[in-house]
Amino acid sequence: MKLLRYRIGDHDHIGILIGDEIIRLGLQDMTELMGDAAYAETGILDTLADARILPPLIPGKILAIGRNYAEHARELNNEVPTEPLVFAVMPSAVIGADDVIEWEADLTAQVDWEGELAVIIGKTARRVSEAEALDYVFGYTIANDVSARDLQTRDKQWVRAKGLDTFCPLGPTVVTRDDIPDPQNLRIATTVDGVVKQDGSTADMIFSARHLIAYLSRAFTLNPGDMILTGTPSGVGKAMDPPEFLGEGSVVSVEIEGIGKLTNRCRVL
Repeated sequence: MKLLRYRIGDHDHIGILIGDEIIRLGLQDMTELMGDAAYAETGILDTLADARILPPLIPGKILAIGRNYAEHARELNNEVPTEPLVFAVMPSAVIGADDVIEWEADLTAQVDWEGELAVIIGKTARRVSEAEALDYVFGYTIANDVSARDLQTRDKQWVRAKGLDTFCPLGPTVVTRDDIPDPQNLRIATTVDGVVKQDGSTADMIFSARHLIAYLSRAFTLNPGDMILTGTPSGVGKAMDPPEFLGEGSVVSVEIEGIGKLTNRCRVL
């Protein structure tokens, strides 16, 4: 099932996307579908062209994994991790499909793309086993873990570099777990202004979604609506020769097989 959070007029809705039509549900928040919650169709059918697509949800926690593809670690001259490299992204960084990624020119001049599979937790998980980890997943969406490389280098940690407002585009849809039985078999690609920059597969993750859920749940209680960004494949701008970065008017798209395409334009303030 493909789910959308969207706006018609002044009202927000959750709906099931089928082709270019949305079956409106009597809900306003994606978390209302999690756990054992039931939902009812309203009988209202909306047209995708009439809807403004919103971020599928604003996660309570965004836990992200660095260098989870070996070739990405190597392209930045980093060691391949032997255990997950965990950092947090601010929920205030979240925007939706077709929203604008923006930054101040005097704050950063090296804004990079990172297309990623995002895992959405559907029920409370604490110290779960790897074998049962996917039972705690609600669904999957697309993320762009936008990164200010100069801040990342200067700060020596990643809070600002990964957490600036608008630096976590999500969406456009959430595909429920039952429609993606194997999250480790999905093609993921990123284009900038129509040119392919990243073209990989989630099969190449060092640490699988199962492993990450189990690993993180040993340290943190994972709540419904929390999200895990699973890392990016090789092909980021910083690794290009010469390096390439996003700028005024750049259009960046991340596409994941079975989920859709997340597109955002860039603006420099």
